Formats: sequence, C-alpha cells, structure tokens
Amino acid sequence: MNKRALLIAIGLIVVVVGGTAGWWLVSPLFLDQVVEEELPFEIPTAEEMENMSEDEREKVAADVMDAAAKMPDKEMEEDMPEMADDAKPVVVAEGQFQDADEFHQGAGTVTLYRLADGTHLLRFEDFRVTNGPQLHVLLANHAEPVNRNDLEADGYVDLGGLKGNVGSQNYEIGANITVDTVKSIVIYCKPFHVVFSTATLSSES
Repeated sequence: MNKRALLIAIGLIVVVVGGTAGWWLVSPLFLDQVVEEELPFEIPTAEEMENMSEDEREKVAADVMDAAAKMPDKEMEEDMPEMADDAKPVVVAEGQFQDADEFHQGAGTVTLYRLADGTHLLRFEDFRVTNGPQLHVLLANHAEPVNRNDLEADGYVDLGGLKGNVGSQNYEIGANITVDTVKSIVIYCKPFHVVFSTATLSSES
C-alpha cells in the first residue's frame, strides 16, 4: 500500500471512530429516554376486596404494604405561602406525628393555621412517613385513632392525597370545613384502611 492510500485509510478510521464517539456524547440531547414501569404490586378493586375472606384481605394488605415500603421516597418541599404583614396566619393547634406501629412509622410536626379570610392551612414540617399506596391526609375527630372503626365512629374529613411521604408541605382547608372538632391529623391508606401515622393536636390558648 502506497503512502497516499495509507493516509486515506487512516483518515477514514478517524472519521468513523470520531463520528461514533461524537454521536454517543451528543445523542442524549436529541433522543428521549422513555420509562414506563408498572407498580411492583397490584391493588385489588373494592369489589374484589369485598369478596375476599378476612385472611385473604390481610395477606393482600401485608404483601402490598411490604412492596410499598420498598418504593423510593416521594419528596416534597413547599414553603409557607407569602402573606402581607396585616394578614399573618394565626396558630390554632399543633401536633407531632407518631408511629402507628413498628411497620407504619411517622415523624415531624403539623401546625394548623387560621388565615385572615377565615380559611385554614395545615402545614407539615420535617415530615416523614412510611411510603404506601394511596396515602391520604385526614382531619379526624378522634384524638388517637388506631383503625378504621375509630375514624368512622367519630368522623373525619379527607383532604385528599398525601403530596409526598418526605418533606414540608401545605394543605388548604376551605371555609366550609369546620375545624373546631378536629383532634388529630392522620396519614391513612385508603385502599386497605390502615393508619400509617397520627398527630394528636394541642390547641393554642
């Protein structure tokens, strides 16, 4: 092979190798990486749960809770809403989240504020709770509910889904909701009716 042919061959190799390396470095800017993961567990429908025996329901609940506890934390970091000096929120009650049991654990503070317009705001800080399926935030009229019967006996208001199982977060409470009878804040698993954590409220005098 003469010198000219050798130079051409080397040039082609450089172009191919360089082009491949360049595409490897640049392609992530143009190509989407799509992920579609299924839940690592299956949540039965309400009808399926009703048709199960008590033992079957307990087994399904245990399996789902075990899988959910291994899910990565969902973190939420919200600041307090900014308000004018003449509309500062007033602390109505406070509480500390406690473990429901050895498996369902919670920590952090909760503060109930009254706002100038008559509505209320629930604020979680330094919050953490065991992860789980469809966790909701409840305003409970029972001071220390441990199960579904306690909640239903005294009544509660569901504020909707928990935003994150870790981190500070806010929950608005409309003027149509009476907070005078609320004695605790409960993190509750809706599908399996399990209390994950409870914060008993202490009213400010």
